Amino acid sequence: MRSDSASVRLSPKNRMTDLPIAVLDPPAIVCPPAEATLHQSLDSQQIALAVRPFASEQRWRSWWNLWSTIAVLGGLIFLLCRDLPWLIRLPFSLVAGLMIVRFFVLYHDHEHGAILKGSKLADIVMFAFGLATLNPPSVWKRSHDHHHGNNCKGFGANIGSYPLLTVAAYENASFWERWRYAAARHPLTILLGYLTMFFLGMCVAPLVANPKRHLDAALAIACHVGLLVWLATGSLENMWLAGVIPCAFSSAVGAYLFFAQHTFPGAHVRPGRDWDYVYAALHSSSHIRMGRLMRWFTGNIGYHHVHHLNSKIPFYRLPEAMAAIEELQSPVTTSLHPRDVSACLRLKLWDPVTEQHVPWKQAVHPPRETESRMAA
Repeated sequence: MRSDSASVRLSPKNRMTDLPIAVLDPPAIVCPPAEATLHQSLDSQQIALAVRPFASEQRWRSWWNLWSTIAVLGGLIFLLCRDLPWLIRLPFSLVAGLMIVRFFVLYHDHEHGAILKGSKLADIVMFAFGLATLNPPSVWKRSHDHHHGNNCKGFGANIGSYPLLTVAAYENASFWERWRYAAARHPLTILLGYLTMFFLGMCVAPLVANPKRHLDAALAIACHVGLLVWLATGSLENMWLAGVIPCAFSSAVGAYLFFAQHTFPGAHVRPGRDWDYVYAALHSSSHIRMGRLMRWFTGNIGYHHVHHLNSKIPFYRLPEAMAAIEELQSPVTTSLHPRDVSACLRLKLWDPVTEQHVPWKQAVHPPRETESRMAA
């Protein structure tokens, strides 16, 4: 995005003739705070307007993606339950995990109202998927909507995202607070996301905190355990290869993607009164470069900066929106290359002086006046 640009440039075939009245299409049911709208520049408004036409689904395409995903995943589960050597089944177990990631993106878009809105059949299918994969809808929707409405807006414990502290805040924290913070951002926490993030974070913790509001968390635990027990009736190998390993692998992949979407070299954060919804989408959210196959498995979730501009753009239209709007084509990028994965995982704190994420060893105590300004 260039500050000297008074309008958003579209390629000729995508140029709009009629602009919508609304300046900003909010994510799901969460509206950006009033101060965010007041602080938006003209460029931000134009970009928000420009992406709105892409926030409409092609119904047949949504259904095709849902049923084809179910068919492929179902076929893999069937194959994994066959009496074949486990070394032959193991690679298919990992592919099944990637299919769960793809199914999750459809579930994610449905919860945003981006695809199959108003379909009772889709509601049932997505509700069942959420329970089966330890993603109870009540917990996921509340936390994720909050995340979209407050993307990189502040520091500390964040609902629906990884916690982020400034260098000084971490230095002033107690031993227990430091330990919890370090554990939350540790690579092992991400790798073991099946247990740490989904079983404990998405089910157990919300259920204990508010049993009435999150009763579906208990149902999710029961359904997931029930599925594993059902698979175990065939054999323990079936339970592991068709149940535990695909879920554990998909959880680890999903947990890392969510981490790298907002913690990456080159990210910019404008907290407090300087927070801007569009700026946060374009500069606090990454574009994760992937090959065509991984883009398919991950449902284009790597186009995360576009998704945060308008969460009602269906996943299959995110590349189309990016290709059509020039201001979306120069995001800060990362990738799934081991070097880039390592670079993201090393980032632990936010340094207000250098205005960047920093690893433990590069953390320096910022001046008090800078810290006070950033907390304002």
